[in-house]
Amino acid sequence: MRKKHFHFKALLAILLVAALLPWNQAHAEASEKPAFDPFEKSIDEIANALDTNQITSEELVEYYLKRIEAFDKQGPAINSIITVNDKALETAKKLDAERKTKGPRSQLHGIPFVVKDNFDVVGMPTTAGSVALKNDYPSKNAFTVQKLIDAGAIVIAKTNMSELAASYGRLGYSSMGGLTLNPYNLNRDASGSSSGSAAAVAANFAVFGLGTDTSGSVRGPANVTGLVGIRPTLGLTSRSGVVPSALSLDVTGPLARSVKDAGIVLSVMAGTDKNDKATQTAHRAVQDYAKSLDASSLKHARIGVATDFFGDNAEVDSITKQAIAKMQSMGAVAVPVSYSAQTKFLWTPILGPVGDAEFKTQFEKYLGMLPAGGPKTLQEVIAISESPEVMNSATPVNPARLEGLKTALAKADTLNSKEYKKIVHQEIPKTRKEIMDIMKKNKLDAIVFPTMSCPASNRFDKEDPTYVCTAYDTYAASYVASATGFPEVTVPAGTVEAGVPVGISFFGPAYSEQKLLNLAYAFEQATKARTVPKNTPKLP
Repeated sequence: MRKKHFHFKALLAILLVAALLPWNQAHAEASEKPAFDPFEKSIDEIANALDTNQITSEELVEYYLKRIEAFDKQGPAINSIITVNDKALETAKKLDAERKTKGPRSQLHGIPFVVKDNFDVVGMPTTAGSVALKNDYPSKNAFTVQKLIDAGAIVIAKTNMSELAASYGRLGYSSMGGLTLNPYNLNRDASGSSSGSAAAVAANFAVFGLGTDTSGSVRGPANVTGLVGIRPTLGLTSRSGVVPSALSLDVTGPLARSVKDAGIVLSVMAGTDKNDKATQTAHRAVQDYAKSLDASSLKHARIGVATDFFGDNAEVDSITKQAIAKMQSMGAVAVPVSYSAQTKFLWTPILGPVGDAEFKTQFEKYLGMLPAGGPKTLQEVIAISESPEVMNSATPVNPARLEGLKTALAKADTLNSKEYKKIVHQEIPKTRKEIMDIMKKNKLDAIVFPTMSCPASNRFDKEDPTYVCTAYDTYAASYVASATGFPEVTVPAGTVEAGVPVGISFFGPAYSEQKLLNLAYAFEQATKARTVPKNTPKLP
């Protein structure tokens, strides 16, 4: 009897050990799981961490939400976010489950990104920074957003911007979101109008961001926040489901912390969209831009140096000249080039009149596609913006922006004028020909210049006596790509004494994205000029 009892006890012990083994093994595996810190990590690094179970998408979303909570509305209060996606965690869990059963959809599977608040995202209002549009919920995603979602990327938040994508002296300010600050220096702005996306990516609130660029709105914010920003060839990326400014000039583009990341995102978001005629032939031009990046591409390259955009700030000039010297040391030939009197400053002859002529018609067409309930005309938006409720709020509409809307209302009929048609059919083609002639004559691979001729400017509500700028318009260099529809890539080049980054631009003919990205990548890898914003460090 005692022997049987002993056998029974031994059997129980064996069963207990067997039952505990899987738990102990799982516990050991969990404790051995290497800690992965997403801070400042690239798409490659994060995708690899997801593939090797070092982190889940759910944990990744939680990580960025904690950073947004710590730094966006408190602490330094960067104020880059308008709306957090309350479905982001739920989406991340589903994508984690999908990864286990089917594998990743793409390299972007489960990776969070931010979206400028003029892109439509289902379940979130598209305000374009205007409190008049705070209840406008679109019924479908913008084409580019949908492409990224299809690739498995997660919209974590929508970002602040200059109201209706035009700054009028208040860069990165809107009645919906207030003022976005520069995470490198809280006394400076984050440029405009894609200020929120740029500040959010720089502050590590997401892996990458989307912006729109009409006259410099991706490149300026990227330049002052230490990011790579791409203004693609007009027609390479869709604008459908995006609040328009002027479709003759508008593009959508990525903001990222490296050339490779920006190239990965551009490859996914680019392509033909039947709802945007400008993209009819885009599918022929789209490449896997990140796949063939060449760090030796500056060797034997011929670089045109646009001399017209120097002389407004000594520090920017110095950083740009050092950047060009670095390229020469890598084997590039630098050739000074100069533009015609008109091309040096294209706002008055091209960008301003086109924007005024196109805005009302295109804006109202967009509003007409939204579900009922919100304003449907520019006049209604102006009326709401001028209401006592908005005017007396903590964030009233920028008075100069309001005047700009009234100007666009008054000039809507110029869309059919001889002057407008002359700009579109003669002046824009003439500017394109000028650039192509310069490039052909000098056998250039690209033209380079300081992205902005001065560093990040004072925020409109706070004077910073350390800011020096003698420019009539520090964005003038950006207007050449805007007017021609040609691509431009900005990449970090250095930092001024005030702590804000300065970028250098690579500009070239239509669909030369791969060449520009190669040159930018070679420069980036040789200089490693990007720094981390001191106001949004690693969380303890």
